[in-house]
Amino acid sequence: IIIDDKNVLEENPIMLRRRIGYVIQQVGLFPHMNIAENVRVTAEIAGGWTKQRLAERVDELLDLVGLPPDEYRKRFPRQLSGGQQQRVGLARALATDPAILLMDEPFGALDAITRARMQDELKRIQRDVHKTILFVSHDIEEAFKLGDQIAVLNEGKLVQLGSPVDLLANPKNEFVSKLVGAESVLRQLEYLPVIDALDNEPEAVSSAHWGDVPTCSSDATLLTAMLNLLASNAPALSVQDKNQQHLGYITLASINTAITHVRRNEATHAETTI
Repeated sequence: IIIDDKNVLEENPIMLRRRIGYVIQQVGLFPHMNIAENVRVTAEIAGGWTKQRLAERVDELLDLVGLPPDEYRKRFPRQLSGGQQQRVGLARALATDPAILLMDEPFGALDAITRARMQDELKRIQRDVHKTILFVSHDIEEAFKLGDQIAVLNEGKLVQLGSPVDLLANPKNEFVSKLVGAESVLRQLEYLPVIDALDNEPEAVSSAHWGDVPTCSSDATLLTAMLNLLASNAPALSVQDKNQQHLGYITLASINTAITHVRRNEATHAETTI
């Protein structure tokens, strides 16, 4: 394993671990410490922090994970729900501002509603802190929701590494295909981007009405575009980038063409594999 161009086997293991934040499934908060003490413990171990800076850091992190400091600072873990404890665990992992976070099935013990909320919360926090997060999960839905890159492992071996779209459009083998549901049209619609189905001059739109069609973000999925087309009864959507520059159009016909193309590629890949 190489981190920052260095082999981890050649590094001091204690110093290496201090450069990485950890969030585990069972949280691991110290029951005899209040929330503030739990959050700052890793920073205290690392050293070099004044008491005032530690206190400020605790409040910063509690705010970041959605736990008002004045309300939660003096509470103990037993006084928190599972989701709240997991938020404290995340705050503790961020205390020393590590470049890397390792999250080992952190939401696996939570109920479905709390788990979905924590996933959304993690995505929000990541937009603020911009960390490299290695997130371990057995839930492919969770991986697709959170992952920029997904590493698929089977029997201890790395089978494929790629984005959710890569895994759906080009699964390396039958194991990956079944795991990600690559043969499911709904799954493809949920995750494939609209830019995969652009049509520059759709027949469904006359030149006189091209400027009047609804718009669609280039970050949208085929499913979102399809639902917008059906709801608006529009012949097409104008796909625009973040600068509102027109990239092309998407129609029901172009969506169908894109899905058909993906499925044809999968069939060809399967024949080649066989």
